[in-house]
Amino acid sequence: MASPSTASRNERREERARRDTASPHYKWVVLSNTTLGVLIATINSSILLIALPDIFRGLDINPLAPGNTSLLLWLIMGYMVVTAVLVVGLGRLGDMYGRVRIYNAGFAIFTFFSIMLAVTWLHGVPGGLWLVLMRIFQGVGGAMLMANSSAIITDAFPVEQRGLGLGLNMVAAIAGSFIGLIVGGLLAPIEWHMVFVVSVPFGLFGTIWAYFRLHDTGTRRHARMDWWGNLTFAVGLIAVLVGITYGIQPYGGHTMGWTNPWVLAALIGGCAVLAVFCWVETKVAEPMFRLDLFKIRAFTFGNVASLLGALGRGGLMFILIIWLQGIWLPRHGFSFASTPLWAGIYMLPMTFGFLVAGPTSGWLSDRFGARTFATGGMLVAAGSFIWLLELPVNFSYWQFGLALLINGLGMGLFAAPNRTGIMNSLPAHQRGVGAGMSTVFSNSAMVLSIGIFFSLMITGLASSLPAHLMHGLTANGVPNDAAARVAALPPVGVLFASLLGYNPIQSLLGPQVLHQLPAATVQHLTGHQFFPSLISPSFSDGLGVAFGFAIAACVIAALASALRGGKYVHTEPEVTDEAAGARAEAYMLVGAGPHEGPEASERRSGADDDSGERAG
Repeated sequence: MASPSTASRNERREERARRDTASPHYKWVVLSNTTLGVLIATINSSILLIALPDIFRGLDINPLAPGNTSLLLWLIMGYMVVTAVLVVGLGRLGDMYGRVRIYNAGFAIFTFFSIMLAVTWLHGVPGGLWLVLMRIFQGVGGAMLMANSSAIITDAFPVEQRGLGLGLNMVAAIAGSFIGLIVGGLLAPIEWHMVFVVSVPFGLFGTIWAYFRLHDTGTRRHARMDWWGNLTFAVGLIAVLVGITYGIQPYGGHTMGWTNPWVLAALIGGCAVLAVFCWVETKVAEPMFRLDLFKIRAFTFGNVASLLGALGRGGLMFILIIWLQGIWLPRHGFSFASTPLWAGIYMLPMTFGFLVAGPTSGWLSDRFGARTFATGGMLVAAGSFIWLLELPVNFSYWQFGLALLINGLGMGLFAAPNRTGIMNSLPAHQRGVGAGMSTVFSNSAMVLSIGIFFSLMITGLASSLPAHLMHGLTANGVPNDAAARVAALPPVGVLFASLLGYNPIQSLLGPQVLHQLPAATVQHLTGHQFFPSLISPSFSDGLGVAFGFAIAACVIAALASALRGGKYVHTEPEVTDEAAGARAEAYMLVGAGPHEGPEASERRSGADDDSGERAG
């Protein structure tokens, strides 16, 4: 039995919750806090990309040494892998025990492990392993924030304003990945620990703010945890994503590791376990992955479009950074050490495009539905990739910046309405798991996209880069054996050197070879022009293949978006557990013909296109 003091405290909390949620301003409090949470979670997904050179120098690690390549990859991708794996289960927990409760816990966990990262005292490989481990735990908190923020906003906002709320939140999520580049580039040269310290005050503020001001207003349904589903999903997805991570590393005499038996075992075994997971989900009474939600056309095609859009967008950031850092910026007078920061700055037009198009398209989709905006956004993005494909490697910046702006506008037009259409189509008691399922598609696609883009770039480089390196180095007096050794190195080393802002020739030849050459030759080899000019033709081949893939992904995403059906918003009344299961079986979308849902509480919207949402 609760003590009088506990009962009194609970009564005060309930009274505060009633007062806060009754306020017309409560939805904006929800939006502000969840946007802060998603923003710092996504900023931390990319903040290390620009900061890695300073971090490795601070740890006294050479990331290009063969034994340290895994540290480099796991620092980049470990956070994304964890968020991809956990969001569905954490969304399910939000549906069961309260979305705000899981969200608040996520803020606290994220902040605690941000502090653990900031106080790193180890050096060398132990320091790198500590950062990888703490980043993984930080990713757990980030996943809790991402899994529940969309559902909390959907609970708080009325249907006619949901697109604006989700649009602003989605724009923050996508823009955060680009803002992280700038923040990391600004802070890391001052002191690399600040890259992690910067999240702490925002995390502490957000945790306290969320605890006192956010309240669960959604439908909560208690159910048993699907342990077998969680286990098979986690094992299968981790195996696939780890296989992708190691697949882009050299193996034996191959430029990549796709023939590595361990990589093949991880990919094939992971897919097999995921197939078992799908079978398990059809047998358990309370599945974590609600496969019956895919009977909702808006949900299905919205997620297909989201996955393909993320495939087109995910690896783009890495390719553009390498393009700027490894070729364009050095050829325009920037030192290799300064290129990471300036690469982030020169990519700002894309962020600006997101910030302009996202809220606008979200607001318009509330009135006209999502289909036109989301479909058009993917086509605009595909057009921007065609523009980038046609640019010379040594482009004029206004052409490059305008292409990035158009790409940002296209992705912003797509992201907010598409997310709104997905969330509006979900039953109230399944918004957490539905949001988690949607997030896992986009997060997994980001990791998969990195593997695809890197593989395509390496394939393009491998065909001509060794010959160009051999000829260029020997023509400038480098001994044949040293030139042959550099030319035989896997192309991934060149990509990583460019990604880290290292002077590639200086790193690849080493001081022993450079000391044997005349000072003028060394200055030429390690200057701003030699290496970028040397690899430009090979890099152009890789860019053509990578951008061709991105164009195809965006066009197919546009097709999937167009197939989502008419405007559809689910507004069913609260139902019992038994009725909810029956309704999920009957769920179909507007425009689905004979399979259209029979529920009287769902109605067709006056808008006959866009958004694949349920009419309500």
